[in-house]
Amino acid sequence: MAMAPRRSLLLFSYRGPGRGILKLRNCTTSRDDSEEDDDDAVRRISNLLKHSHWKPLIESSDIPRKLNPHVVGSVLRHNRSSDPTRLLSFFYWCDARLGLRQHLQFFSILALLLCNANCCPHAGGVIQRMIESRHPPFHVFQSLLSAIREFNSDPNEVGSSNSNSNTNLNPNPNTVVFDMLINAYKKMGLLNEACSLLSFAEDGDFLPSLVCCNTLLADLLRSDMKEFFWKVYDKMRELKIGPDVYTYTNLIKALCKVGKAEEGKRVLSEMWEKGCPPSAVTYNVLIDGLCRVGALDEALELKRSMADKGLAPDSYTFTTLVDGFCKRGRTKEGRLMLEEMGTMGLRANHVTYTALINGFMKQGDVEEAFRVKNEMTCRGIKLNFMTYSALVSGVCKVGDFEKAECLLDEMSRSGMTPNVQMYNYLIEGYCRESNIDKAYELLAEMKQRNLLPTVFTFNLMITVLCQRGELHHANNVMREMAFWGLNPNVVVYTTLIKGYTQGGRLDEAVKIFEEMKDTEVLPDVFCYNSLIFGLCKAKQMEQAAAYLAGMRARGLKPNLFTYSAFIDAYGREGEMKMACRYFNEMLSCGVAPNDVIYTCLIDGHLKEGNISEALTTFKSMPCQGVLPSLQLYSVLIHGLLSNGSLEDAMQVFSELKSHGLVPDVYTYTCLISGICKQGDVTLAFQFYKEMSQNGVEPNIVTYNILIDGLCKSDNLDEARNLFGRMKERALAPNAVTYATIIDGCCKCGNLAEAFRLSDEMLSSGIARDGFIYNALLRGCCKEGNMDTAFSLFQEMIKKGFASTHTYNIFIDELCKQNKSNEANRLLEDMTDNNIAPNHVTFTILISYHCKMEMMERANDLYLQMQDWDLEPTIANYTSLLHGYRRVRNQVKMLSLFDDLLAKKVEPDEAVYSLIVEAYCEECRWMEALQVSDEMILKGLAVIKTTYDALVNAVIQKEEFPKLLKVLDSMGRGGIMLTCCTCTHLLHAFSRAQKANEAAKLLVCVMKYGWVPRSTVLSDLVVDCDLQNRANCQQSGQTVQKALDVACLG
Repeated sequence: MAMAPRRSLLLFSYRGPGRGILKLRNCTTSRDDSEEDDDDAVRRISNLLKHSHWKPLIESSDIPRKLNPHVVGSVLRHNRSSDPTRLLSFFYWCDARLGLRQHLQFFSILALLLCNANCCPHAGGVIQRMIESRHPPFHVFQSLLSAIREFNSDPNEVGSSNSNSNTNLNPNPNTVVFDMLINAYKKMGLLNEACSLLSFAEDGDFLPSLVCCNTLLADLLRSDMKEFFWKVYDKMRELKIGPDVYTYTNLIKALCKVGKAEEGKRVLSEMWEKGCPPSAVTYNVLIDGLCRVGALDEALELKRSMADKGLAPDSYTFTTLVDGFCKRGRTKEGRLMLEEMGTMGLRANHVTYTALINGFMKQGDVEEAFRVKNEMTCRGIKLNFMTYSALVSGVCKVGDFEKAECLLDEMSRSGMTPNVQMYNYLIEGYCRESNIDKAYELLAEMKQRNLLPTVFTFNLMITVLCQRGELHHANNVMREMAFWGLNPNVVVYTTLIKGYTQGGRLDEAVKIFEEMKDTEVLPDVFCYNSLIFGLCKAKQMEQAAAYLAGMRARGLKPNLFTYSAFIDAYGREGEMKMACRYFNEMLSCGVAPNDVIYTCLIDGHLKEGNISEALTTFKSMPCQGVLPSLQLYSVLIHGLLSNGSLEDAMQVFSELKSHGLVPDVYTYTCLISGICKQGDVTLAFQFYKEMSQNGVEPNIVTYNILIDGLCKSDNLDEARNLFGRMKERALAPNAVTYATIIDGCCKCGNLAEAFRLSDEMLSSGIARDGFIYNALLRGCCKEGNMDTAFSLFQEMIKKGFASTHTYNIFIDELCKQNKSNEANRLLEDMTDNNIAPNHVTFTILISYHCKMEMMERANDLYLQMQDWDLEPTIANYTSLLHGYRRVRNQVKMLSLFDDLLAKKVEPDEAVYSLIVEAYCEECRWMEALQVSDEMILKGLAVIKTTYDALVNAVIQKEEFPKLLKVLDSMGRGGIMLTCCTCTHLLHAFSRAQKANEAAKLLVCVMKYGWVPRSTVLSDLVVDCDLQNRANCQQSGQTVQKALDVACLG
């Protein structure tokens, strides 16, 4: 056989991961003895390969000693027209001796030869060996591409596109090889690598087929690799591969998987436009996608349109629709789909019937679900695990555990063993019914059936028991796990900790948390959050912060729930600095806030009355990418109105509507409530009408607020009309409604209507509460109907409704009727009945006894209230001071004033005036002046009569010279009086028509700089009559002389 001229042999050397490329080396050598030996070996091997028994012929010669990669490569190249399977056998024989797996080019040549000979399974095996060599996909791809280009570049080579030989490669051999390469990677589970191969394709030399691309797209969808799907699809479009009906079907399925069924519909329309008719499978995929997003009517319409396109819906179409309708609660329509399916001669399978059974069970229609089950068995369709599971789950949800157990027995008789999930349904149900014994029986039954309960089974029991507050049983269940050889995991511990924290048993929750760490079960973020949330709710913030620090120490990152526990707790306590600190820390840690966090912050600021901070926080939300929810707007509006900021609230309400949000009944009710509290009932009714016009039905709370607003504005007639309209709308009044309007009637003196409404309320099955009793009692007292009042009072005591407020109403009325003995006796009765009097009780009694000048009893009450740990208020002191003034006991007044100051009660204008008067009566002018001056220094409103009383006392007692001496003594002692006090004194002397005394007083106060030296007496007495002012002017002429004399002295 004539040998072709030697060509360069391409050898590939793999440089290892990350080294970049497969390096080509030109191994052209000179004709030396070694090459002649190699050529001789190639020639001899080629001749021997023509025989079927080539192997023993070669092995019996000296050829094995002459083998090397160069010889093997040359044999493969020079025998391309030979039997490729024999070449493959020869290669594997050489590989066993030389180890040729790193020579990808040899594998590539063999793969091409085998493909050309239609030996695809062998070619696939060769490609698989290439992949198993662990070369990067790019190197494998480049090796095959290089081989193809080499084959096609030489017209003398077998397989060249210019050769007329019958041994040419099949049409588009590159496509066949590319498909095999992609399929090999797929079969080995290397989908990522299969996708990467497509990204290497840049021109028409080496491209996969449309069929291969479609199957790759389908595999990616099955593996939920959406990102890779779109990369492959985009590459197909770039390389102009396809699309066909399978491509489009895959595309629609990908869109439907992410909920974009509408885009799927557009793709379907595009298929018709581009002359690619969709198949029934395409329609089924889109119908399934529409059902998944709840577009059932569109899905149904699409099914109907199939007939117009010459396509018939199949069993899958109907099963999809049945399942879709049932999952959306439209089970009756699902039933109709099943019936239509039968009329079309299509046979429903167990999937169809199970979907229908599931639908009826979710609606609680057990009877209809079992009718479907019977129909299923009548049609010869056996129930499978899924069907039985739907039945057992459904009957357990409605509490029919007996029927559930019958189903388990039925399964056993039909040769099926109930699984753990079915027992879980029963165990959960019995736990919800507090039938723990039965739950344990089922566990024993599982053991008999060799069914091992899982940790999930026990966690299910613990969860239900914790929700029911049966923590003791929950603890026992966790101990039971050890008996089954199961160790509680972090989920079980978290469930138990959460149960204890919600039950307010924090010490035990903490104990379990610490025990968990001892068992080497490490708490996760959810476990820490459960404990932190419970501690924050119990206001144990320091301990919660300690666990937060422990959480961080373990490398766990606090999440939104963690921070919300702290922010909400501090916000409720009014500690907004701490709440904001945790909020800022959350932002710095990269945890994005949500509208719930912002609602907590804004609500906290508003409760503190900090409107500006609340609005600043609200306006900062868009910067964090958070849009206010309707609930947040409602909270903000309610808070602004509670702080009296109607204008801001109205602006926020307008903004709410401008952002496309529709106010609901809660939002309108918040707005109406705030406006009513500000007394603007007319504006409140404008919003009441607006909500009705917008189709928002007012609820009972809305009506209660409006009725209360009308009653407080003394518009009882309109309140009664609204009460009637509410009942016309079939909205039944509740206890609050009756209490509001009954109270309004009582305050307006309409007792007859109040008692009529009370009787109506009783006939409606609503009992009187303490508020209504008090309203009726107050109404009777106001009208002087003491017999009825006393009867109500006795009834309240008997029913346990009598409160401190009740006694206060009755005591107040007795005092007004001068029945002090009865009033005092009621105070004693309160003590006997374990009802504590409050400030109002003692204020009523002290005020009454002071007015009646019964000061000894008033003082006893003053001391008695302190025995009840009630500190006297300014109102109590004022009443007592007035009382002692009436009986002219100035000593007691001054003693009481000292007591007031000792208890750090801030005196008001009335108290100061009474004390000034008392000092005047005692001729203690300096103290009187100092108290007057203190009142002015504190910015209290000056009572003119206070100074008039001081001056009148001076005049009556002829103490003016002594007053001047006191002032002179004060000035020399460095005690100052304010200019305002001096002015008021001068005014008072002028009003008493004592111009000369006023002039002398002016000289004195000017002398010590208490008023400016330029002061003119007539300017200070502008409110005096003309004659008195003239006298002041005459006296004023001597003031400067007198002042000069005084200064010289």
